[in-house]
Amino acid sequence: MNARSAKKIPAAPACYFHSFLPDWDCQFLNWLSRNRLVSYFPALMAAEKISSTPAKAASQHAAFFRQSGWLMVAALASGGLMLGIHFLSQKIPAGEYGTLITLFSVVSLIPAIPFQMVFTHQTAAALAKNRGRQLTGMIRASCLGIFLFWLAALLAAFFFRNHIAANWHLANPLALWMTLAVILFSLLMPMFQGVMQGQQNFLWLGWSNIFNAVFRISAAVFIVLALGGWATGIMTGVFIGLLAATLVGVWQTRTLWRGQSAPFNRRDFLREVVPLLLGFAATQFLFCADTTFVDSYFGAEKTAPYGAAGTLSRALLWLVLPLAAVMFPKIVHSTAKAEKSNLLGLVLLGTAVLVGAGVLGLWILGPLVVRIVYPAEYVSPTLAILPWYAGAMVPLALANVLVNDLLGRGKFQIVPLLVALAVVYGFTLPLILNHFPGKFEPVLQTLGAFNLVLFALCAWFVWGRKNRT
Repeated sequence: MNARSAKKIPAAPACYFHSFLPDWDCQFLNWLSRNRLVSYFPALMAAEKISSTPAKAASQHAAFFRQSGWLMVAALASGGLMLGIHFLSQKIPAGEYGTLITLFSVVSLIPAIPFQMVFTHQTAAALAKNRGRQLTGMIRASCLGIFLFWLAALLAAFFFRNHIAANWHLANPLALWMTLAVILFSLLMPMFQGVMQGQQNFLWLGWSNIFNAVFRISAAVFIVLALGGWATGIMTGVFIGLLAATLVGVWQTRTLWRGQSAPFNRRDFLREVVPLLLGFAATQFLFCADTTFVDSYFGAEKTAPYGAAGTLSRALLWLVLPLAAVMFPKIVHSTAKAEKSNLLGLVLLGTAVLVGAGVLGLWILGPLVVRIVYPAEYVSPTLAILPWYAGAMVPLALANVLVNDLLGRGKFQIVPLLVALAVVYGFTLPLILNHFPGKFEPVLQTLGAFNLVLFALCAWFVWGRKNRT
């Protein structure tokens, strides 16, 4: 070959294999490129084109594990710090701790997780479709709507304050108003965290959760130990933690809500938001409604051991939630751009392994943790129901992954069935409590049975219904 013909041969591009070949391989291919030899090997050029898709998938999976790993670390750190709140149960009367569990269960009924997922969905879809100004208008309108809703709840609580205080066994009426403040920021915080999650800003999403826990436990410990506060003092610490986490979200999303806004289609917004809110709210109802029912039947003091077992068991779900939290905006983004995503199997397998290991660890180490964290009178009744409670969380954790996948892809046909299941569960629990007075095990067996039905229902919509179609 002469020099003239060699000049007609285009130089091969730089190394395409850098992300998955060793450095010496890349150096060798670059040497081939500089010497115009790569083009003589058609098989190598074909392999380059074929390998681009697996390389991209490997990069996406690496990013997924990095992001979900960070959120898992943040969840463990924040969860461990928040568990410290329950160490304070040894510093306050049993009745006050039961009241605290009741207030926590009331706040947990606020659809914080569904609300966050709604804004995650809307943010991810708007950014994928370059509708930033419409997203700005939606965020501002939502802030106004949240405040007006909370103001109406505040007025209602003012008129019925005596009835609420008696029903919730509140020794200090100030606990009601502090709980209402917590409710306001339990709506604002998930809104801004949902926007961060939709941006896939998982770094600051994790830090927001850590700041929430740090400020919560610090303020609660100071108020209880230094100022002598009880349930009301701990709720004040919860409020301070939520405020800190909300401020992080406000700062990190400022580029989206401070810019110029544009009108957004409210009808289309509601058409997407309502099924998302109902679907996630039904799942959350199965997650936390049992404590409220148990408290209304047994009273604050008897609810305390049940709440202790629930706190440890629900930690299993908080452990694996980061996997679905990272998957959800990616599913929404890929669906908005009509791209394929194969994260479901990976997330479901990871969730099953982690929650299984968590249940095993809780069965082995649970007695030690209970004896360290809680007063001696809680140990025996808590350990009696802990295996049932932990087991009931397993199908719920797996079902949560499937719910995230279905709603992230806009498959809202399952939502009416999720709502119906939650309604049936809400009517079944009082019947169980009346039929088995003074027993916690039937309540948890009922919870586990409904969670199994939830998982089977979601699995049919994900796999069985698809195959049938």
